[in-house]
Amino acid sequence: MRKYGKDGRLDCVICNRCGKKLAVKHGIVREGVFTSDHRWDFFSEKDGEIHHFDLCEDCYNEVTAEFRVPVDVEDEIDIEDLIEEEQCVFTLTQAGYIKRTPLAEYRTQNRGGVGAKGSATRDEDFIEHIYVASMHNTMLFFTEKGRCYWLKVYEIPEGARSSKGRAIQNVIQIEPDDKVRAYINVKRLNDAEYVNNNFIIMCTKDGTIKKTKLEAYSRPRQNGVNAIVIREGDQLIEAKLTSGNAEVMIAAREGKAIRFNESTVRPIGRVGAGVRGISIEESDEVVGMICVEPDSTQDVLVLSENGYGKRTDLDEYRITNRGGKGVKTINVTEKTGKLISIQAVTDDNDLMIINRSGLTIRTAVSQIRLAGRATQGVRIINLRDGDAIASVMAVPAAGDEEEVQSAEAAENGGATPEAGQPAEE
Repeated sequence: MRKYGKDGRLDCVICNRCGKKLAVKHGIVREGVFTSDHRWDFFSEKDGEIHHFDLCEDCYNEVTAEFRVPVDVEDEIDIEDLIEEEQCVFTLTQAGYIKRTPLAEYRTQNRGGVGAKGSATRDEDFIEHIYVASMHNTMLFFTEKGRCYWLKVYEIPEGARSSKGRAIQNVIQIEPDDKVRAYINVKRLNDAEYVNNNFIIMCTKDGTIKKTKLEAYSRPRQNGVNAIVIREGDQLIEAKLTSGNAEVMIAAREGKAIRFNESTVRPIGRVGAGVRGISIEESDEVVGMICVEPDSTQDVLVLSENGYGKRTDLDEYRITNRGGKGVKTINVTEKTGKLISIQAVTDDNDLMIINRSGLTIRTAVSQIRLAGRATQGVRIINLRDGDAIASVMAVPAAGDEEEVQSAEAAENGGATPEAGQPAEE
């Protein structure tokens, strides 16, 4: 890769093999990065974004001849040096719209609130996944068909909390009929010791589990790679990064969960299909998986579709062999609804919940008291009629941010439930 820098306004640059034009008003280019595969990346001061252009050979030669000015090696600047290191939340909707937003834009509320408007979505669309990452990290995207794609966090389009984002097909080369289902946040892929001593564990909807070395995913490819063989009727639902000695828990929709040691799953190559992690009925399906490292203080938090949830000590789940039916992790009733999420949390986490309507609530995990394994828990979020929980994520605590009432409660002169109210068990 060769780097060049020049101050000067650009009128247009399109091509993308070959829509020609080559003349855009993007702002002043501080640095252009020209690659051997005819791609040109540059940072625009006007919108603060990194823009990417795939050029045919003729257009590449024309652009590089006109705009590139070689600079001394000592004057070269890594494009990441232009990006501020900060925590951000990226969201992905059910229809495939992606964006990143500064984490600070999400405020903390008491549990039991109705939330604040989190994202504008199209009709019948809703936010399905959220994730917290640092700007300089690399995200690995895993699709339900078992494909893996790479993307730097700062390359995810930025948007306000209320904006809908950009179609993910314009960000990564995902197939039109495929869908991103899991994400992994990786700090570095060029460290041989790191990638050879860490693993990715994947889980599918029918309870299959697979373990592969991170090294197999350390060489990014623009078109992605196969991560797991998906059998007909199945789909990938989760992927986690582990050290090789974690405790794995898999939870099913009917309220059962199984715990076993990661060492019982041997690592295999990218093209393998995996082994049985949990046995479930035909009418049941896996809703999530967590991996807890040794000596961790994390508890198990589960949440039902009607807004009930609870924390339980990990030790209340006995260790069994993989492939079993598991034990009850929440008492599923008509009031609670089916299980939809399992998370590994501590008192230093907040719980971020996004509804199908786009409402979000961020509540401190410390407000949710420990409860028994087979109880139904407390109400975490009040749902309006016809609404349902779409996505749940444990994020770093908000620190000393002011706790606020929900907009609806303020309008009605009411208040959100206090943290110390009795549990509804």
